[in-house]
Amino acid sequence: MNPVLSAKLANLPTRPGVYQHKDAEGKVLYVGKAKSLRSRVRSYFQDSRPRDARITALVRKIEDVEVIVTDTEAEALILENNLIKKLKPRYNVNLRDDKTYPYICIKNERFPRIFPTRRVVRDGSKYFGPYTSGKAMKATLDTIRSLFKLRSCSLYLSEANIEAGKFSTCLDYHINKCAGPCVGYEDEAHYNESIAQIEQFLSGRTSELTDRVREKMVEAATSRRFEEAAELRDRLKAIESYTAKQKIVVTEDINRDVFALHTDAEHDVGCGVLFKIREGKIVGRNHKYLRRIEGKTDTSLMQSYVEDYYLDTMFFPDQVFLSTALEDDAPLVEFLREQRGKKVEIRVPERGDKAELIRMAEANAKLLVDEWKLQKAKQEEGRIPHSVQALQRDLRLKHLPRRIECFDISHLGGTGTVASCIVFVDGRPKKSEYRTFKIRSVDGKPDDFASMREVIARRYKRTLEENGPWPDLLLIDGGKGQLSSSVEALKSVDVYGKFTVIGIAKRLEEVFFPGDSQAIFIPKTSSSLRLLQRCRDEAHRFAVTFQRKQRSKVLRSELLDIPGIGEKTVRKLMKSFGSLKRIKAASEPDLAAVAGKSAARKVRQFYDTPEIPLRER
Repeated sequence: MNPVLSAKLANLPTRPGVYQHKDAEGKVLYVGKAKSLRSRVRSYFQDSRPRDARITALVRKIEDVEVIVTDTEAEALILENNLIKKLKPRYNVNLRDDKTYPYICIKNERFPRIFPTRRVVRDGSKYFGPYTSGKAMKATLDTIRSLFKLRSCSLYLSEANIEAGKFSTCLDYHINKCAGPCVGYEDEAHYNESIAQIEQFLSGRTSELTDRVREKMVEAATSRRFEEAAELRDRLKAIESYTAKQKIVVTEDINRDVFALHTDAEHDVGCGVLFKIREGKIVGRNHKYLRRIEGKTDTSLMQSYVEDYYLDTMFFPDQVFLSTALEDDAPLVEFLREQRGKKVEIRVPERGDKAELIRMAEANAKLLVDEWKLQKAKQEEGRIPHSVQALQRDLRLKHLPRRIECFDISHLGGTGTVASCIVFVDGRPKKSEYRTFKIRSVDGKPDDFASMREVIARRYKRTLEENGPWPDLLLIDGGKGQLSSSVEALKSVDVYGKFTVIGIAKRLEEVFFPGDSQAIFIPKTSSSLRLLQRCRDEAHRFAVTFQRKQRSKVLRSELLDIPGIGEKTVRKLMKSFGSLKRIKAASEPDLAAVAGKSAARKVRQFYDTPEIPLRER
């Protein structure tokens, strides 16, 4: 142990707080919390204490310890959670959401919108979910939209904009789906009252909501506001109908969270499952996969999962049931009491209906771990090619370039300019997604930069309208000029930054990134360079082939303008002479040998007689 670390260990405080173990390079290896920093941190270095292989490996790498003192254990719990999410230390449990599951978002804004999303942004918005069934989430949203008049637009409804009359009512207002807050027909207080009711609805507190709606209905009827009372009556019926469909698991009118855990040490993975029970009914399920669990006990894993969940949620139940007791629930108990305003019961049921709830949650956790292993096995079957992995490494890309799109321009002396777009997926051409473009903005004088701007803008404007698929890597055949033109085009359609863009110059096989003055040289023997060359060459081949086809159509149409010359004769002439230039230069006997004397005479007369106007070519 180095002298600096020894001195720090000798002077640690006895107060609660958070500690960070660091290696020789200053990288954080582990973040933990403690009721007494002195006793907890020093315990890692006591030889008499039994340690598993993971802790032994951790201690061997520790060269420094940094501590942060807090006033309470609850504060230490919050700080620990924030530091783990920010630093992602190697020796902490890695909790991962299943990002494929959607949430319902109540946006943090004036007159909040409500919409489904798969992306959670910490901007003050409220998220409900995740929903493991997209159908169930859609049904919930449909119920909400039938119950409440909410705006669906994304207008910036500031007080100044509404007072200035910048907006007008839309179709939703005229079909009674929105109350018109954009034009001041509905005030913010009334709208926010509906939002509060929706939050109750999504949290599963439907009995409180129905009581509140029933009171307002009676009040409206008493005051002879019969239209409003009828609307509230319909809302009440819809809420009661929706509530009746939820599964009743206990007869007690109580709010519970039920946590269970299943681990698979062989695959170094576990899964925590939460059943949300509101007023005796299951209203949702949440789960997280736990990675880097080697050497961790079920108790410590459960501790990490439960603490992580409650530090991100907005609703705190009356009771928390666990399949495994926590190591030290004092910080969590204190935190829950602070958030809820009264004590939350935390216990491990051992018998009866409550234990059955735990067993049901454990069965779900096991099922999710089995699903994860199955998906992992399928991924191993379809492994990413080495060339794609090498390209990510050589270009230092954040994501694997599994889908590569490449463009090239082709023309003949500035005329007939066309472009090609080819697609490689996992290192292989996907010809069904190849596309060709006729350039409209350039004619006559060749301008590859303008042509590239046009084709890139057209391609990704349409991709934006159709919502993908997006490339992981866009490859431009050319140097800095072509790359700059492409970046301008991407910015013009507001998609720049959605994916990586690079240019490859032919002369030295240099790779350029936007804004970088220095090129990147990939070793000539690297499979990643060969993949880029294949993409570029394929784009060039496809562009040239398309350009030749277009030119052939033009030439054929010119010959077809000759009176008495048909499609069959044109095919014979083109096949024999290869180009219009050779046909025009051929003598009448040479033409006759291919197409006959009559056709030869007509062709020669067409090109030799000055009075007959020539087609522009």
